[in-house]
Amino acid sequence: MSEFKRTLITSALPYANGPVHIGHLAGVYVPADIYARYLRLKGEDVLFIGGSDEHGVPITIKAKKEGTTPQAIVDKYHEMIKESFEKFGISFDVYSRTSARIHHETASEIFKTIYDKGGFIEQTSEQFYDVEANQFLADRYITGTCPKCGFEKAYGDQCESCGTSLNATDLINPKSMLSGNVPVMKETRHWFLPLDQYEPWLKEWILEGHKEWKPNVYGQCKSWIDGGLNPRAVTRDLDWGIPVPVEGAEGKVLYVWFDAPIGYISATKELTPDWEKYWKDPETRMLHFIGKDNIVFHCIIFPVILKAEGSYILPDNVPANEFLNLEGDKISTSRNWAVWLHEYLVEFPGKEDVLKYTLTANAPETKDNDFTWKDFQARNNSELVAILGNFVNRVLVLTNKYYEGVIPIAGNLELRDEEALATLLQLKSDIEKALDTFHFREALKLAMEMARLGE
Repeated sequence: MSEFKRTLITSALPYANGPVHIGHLAGVYVPADIYARYLRLKGEDVLFIGGSDEHGVPITIKAKKEGTTPQAIVDKYHEMIKESFEKFGISFDVYSRTSARIHHETASEIFKTIYDKGGFIEQTSEQFYDVEANQFLADRYITGTCPKCGFEKAYGDQCESCGTSLNATDLINPKSMLSGNVPVMKETRHWFLPLDQYEPWLKEWILEGHKEWKPNVYGQCKSWIDGGLNPRAVTRDLDWGIPVPVEGAEGKVLYVWFDAPIGYISATKELTPDWEKYWKDPETRMLHFIGKDNIVFHCIIFPVILKAEGSYILPDNVPANEFLNLEGDKISTSRNWAVWLHEYLVEFPGKEDVLKYTLTANAPETKDNDFTWKDFQARNNSELVAILGNFVNRVLVLTNKYYEGVIPIAGNLELRDEEALATLLQLKSDIEKALDTFHFREALKLAMEMARLGE
């Protein structure tokens, strides 16, 4: 495994405010699981980390809508998501949660370390405030028109239509999600991560040092860095989250995109007392499996946090995927336009691998792709059953018929036997090359060629 002794695989932490759908699976969890299983089969030292993100503003919004508490929301959905992953067969070594005490302690320690080193900028600024609700508005409590693409329901931190990362003040016609009113600007004090100070380092580390990253990842990073980075607030005026661990920060919590990626670290701590060898040894290779909407956070903001803290390794690669659509339309949780994993497991018991196969065959690796039930049916019947299943069945039937169910010792090989074995060895090599470079669709196609060879 080149110069590395071990591999740490992280997968994006799903928000614990709703169930997991096929878009999440195709973009993050199935490819991450394939890669973890591949390395385990090779006998390598690998950890596969997962967990629930439980401090996002979407959770507090969900709690308000349902008339309950944020803790009740995350307890409900964390268990649902965790159980769905287990039944589906995603082979996490640990599936943790960011409401855990070990996570609060770890995130607080990292913030305090950077704070004590003078790594943050403390400043008073104006922020949107809802007079009727009598509270400052976190980014996700504000919606408006995206200045980039014109989407009218963009959030204050990101446009879910075009994927652009935003500041709330960038929005056109902003409105509070609490009251529907136009918010006012009011002074508040926060701590900022000075991303602009890290521009020279990011140019060297990413633009010069990681040209092998996928074009969609490298291109988005380059666009951000070339456009100039600005300090980013890492604290929020909220009552749900990890309290900012410094004096004078009462009523403030850590920004979810500061604490959520640290969940990878705290989950590893939860798993093993040897966690530091996976996070602080330069002979460990760290990989982030994410969707394209999380590229900036995992390639710029989180690495800057780790760099500012000073004792952690940095990601070696971030194989982010594009989005998966459903029947030609964008997956939408608000419109309930999705295939939910927990419902699929009930409707199609024992068919977990059929969905994994279809999602891998249609993986949105280089561009947005589409899931259709017609394609799902065709791949099951025409590929898994007609090719793979038929091949396995014939081998078993003939072995039982002629060799009493025992694999016979190889006799004299004919030319076609030698050709078949040579083809198999070449296919194995090609599959490994595809997996090593995160081309899972290609690896799957080549694996099916092995079955076709036996037809």
